[in-house]
Amino acid sequence: MNTGVKITAFAAALAATFGTAYGVGKGVGPVDEPKKTEHAGHAAQDPQKTSGHEGHEEGAPASAAALPGGLQVSQDGYTLALETPTPAVGRSTLKFSIKDATGKKVTAFTTEHGKELHFIVASRDLNTFRHLHPVKAADGTWSVDADLPTAGGYKAFADFRPAAPGAEGVTLGADLSVPGAYAPKPLPAVAPTATVDGYQVRLGGVLDPGKPGELKLTVTKGGKPVTDLEPYLGAYGHLVALRDGDLAYLHVHPNEGGPGPDVSFTAEAPSAGTYRLFLDFQHEGKVRTASFTVKAGATGKAAAEPAGAATHDAGGHTHG
Repeated sequence: MNTGVKITAFAAALAATFGTAYGVGKGVGPVDEPKKTEHAGHAAQDPQKTSGHEGHEEGAPASAAALPGGLQVSQDGYTLALETPTPAVGRSTLKFSIKDATGKKVTAFTTEHGKELHFIVASRDLNTFRHLHPVKAADGTWSVDADLPTAGGYKAFADFRPAAPGAEGVTLGADLSVPGAYAPKPLPAVAPTATVDGYQVRLGGVLDPGKPGELKLTVTKGGKPVTDLEPYLGAYGHLVALRDGDLAYLHVHPNEGGPGPDVSFTAEAPSAGTYRLFLDFQHEGKVRTASFTVKAGATGKAAAEPAGAATHDAGGHTHG
């Protein structure tokens, strides 16, 4: 065998050994098969995912795939288009659409947890949180009434999965600006308990960056455990976490369990830092929101010792 033949054979052996394992020609590293979660649009319970949703277009840059959810207005060929980016203080109607890569409004979505699309609005100072349920028109325009109590910056999140074949879940984020005098409030103090409408919710567990951990929230009223929580969006609790600073979005759903008083979640913080957690739970026919400030990465604790009750405006559920 001459030298050229030897080199060719050696190259073929290398390709056979490493080409498949390292995705030669695809520009990606070794990848484990992701586990399927209850909500295919959210991968918080999957340690292989930190982007807040499953699935990216083949050939997408690794840096884009590693981003938490909600940081981009356009991703995976879809764009969150706000038609009312400057609503007024108080109650107003928000309109938006999801557009595909051609600029056409998407009209078909997969129903998950009782809704085709979950819409969250939060103030930049993380004192106001709204989990809204917009109504979709035939042309793909969504609309919903929202109460935005103060002027300043807000961020809107659209969490959905298109009905297109093979489509995965996507969480997009876009800025809202409410005109007027802006007086941001300080972030509420870290505390393991929150009180809302006479209910007390205690938070326990760990929130570590890059590592899945259990968060357990216990609901009581008048000192007695609430053991008859009602399903809300197909579960006994609904948890959203937003990172202070850029409002990176982490959306998880509960582990298996009964109707209270404990609701357990598996969550993974994308980085060290301060987060706001918003727990939606339903009891006696009404949805309430308990909110917490937690730190991830410093001590590994989800909540510190009691630091007093925090004043915040986390209420507000509009159902379409």
